[in-house]
Amino acid sequence: MFRELIRQNKKITDAECIEVLKSETRGVLSVMGDDDYPYGMPMNHWYNEDDGYIYFHSGNVGYRLEMLKKHDKVSYCVFDKGYLVEGDWAYRVKSVIIFGRVEFIEDKDEIIDIITKLSYKFTDDKDFIDKHIENNLHRTVLYRVKIEHMTGKLVTES
Repeated sequence: MFRELIRQNKKITDAECIEVLKSETRGVLSVMGDDDYPYGMPMNHWYNEDDGYIYFHSGNVGYRLEMLKKHDKVSYCVFDKGYLVEGDWAYRVKSVIIFGRVEFIEDKDEIIDIITKLSYKFTDDKDFIDKHIENNLHRTVLYRVKIEHMTGKLVTES
């Protein structure tokens, strides 16, 4: 059902893909939009090693949420900051693309737990995180993506 990379020599392992998902904070979540136009949006994420899901949060209104409720199939793309090889100008960049289906989380305690973990990717300020969750929980939606297919590669920019 899912296509494999054409350039297999660029392919990275699943463990390397997961490391990119764990270490990077942002990616682009793409959904099917109106009139079959793809709709991609930058998103923060948290990868949960225990269950293998990628978690996202957003506001409780808007186009993104409408499309996620209408079409549960998504694609998510993440790439790292890359690195330079001495004497070369081109970065080596790892990218990961996943395909999966969105599941909405309804349990309030689970929402607080996951949003807290996601927030710690950005700050260690517990007081800020707790206050932010307290002020915004009533208008926050949490969803996760069950990964059905994941692929990654290491490319040299040129």
